[in-house]
Amino acid sequence: MKNNIDLENSILESINLQKKLIDKKKEIVESINLIYKTINLGGKIFLCGNGGSAADAQHLAAELVVRLRPNINRRGLPAIALSADTSYITACGNDYGFKNIFSRGLQALSKKNDLLIVISTSGKSENIIEALKYSKKNKIKSIGLLGNGGGRAKNLCDTKIIIPSNSTARIQEMHIFLGHFIFERVENLIFNIRK
Repeated sequence: MKNNIDLENSILESINLQKKLIDKKKEIVESINLIYKTINLGGKIFLCGNGGSAADAQHLAAELVVRLRPNINRRGLPAIALSADTSYITACGNDYGFKNIFSRGLQALSKKNDLLIVISTSGKSENIIEALKYSKKNKIKSIGLLGNGGGRAKNLCDTKIIIPSNSTARIQEMHIFLGHFIFERVENLIFNIRK
């Protein structure tokens, strides 16, 4: 019986966090507009995160490059997950330190009109902070999908959506929901899809 109670509590916690996203509507709309503008100006979307958030970055990059919905066939959109190349990450971590793995990728691949999306449950990871510092210095706009109060990252992002929780699992659930929601709206705008 205890497992049923734990399941119910976790589901209710997730639902309550989703309801709190309604209070983040302004930041969500800002994020949609920023991504839309970036792609319209010929820019690329870079995504990065650590651990589960690295997997989320790869997942969301694939949604842009391939497609979100099976009934909507459209051209691929320019997105790169900076956490996807293990050879590059391990070489950079070994030669320049783990904190530089994302900023080094940005240095090599980004240009002024690009956009960085960081995904972090804590907002404290050094490699996320360094990527945000690089983006700010080089006039690359940034969006932070954050948790735990946003950490140091919140002050470096142009737009941020902070999930009001300290549960890594619940924060990650909200991040992937937001990624899907935001990217669907961007896809609708770019391809004039009415849904």
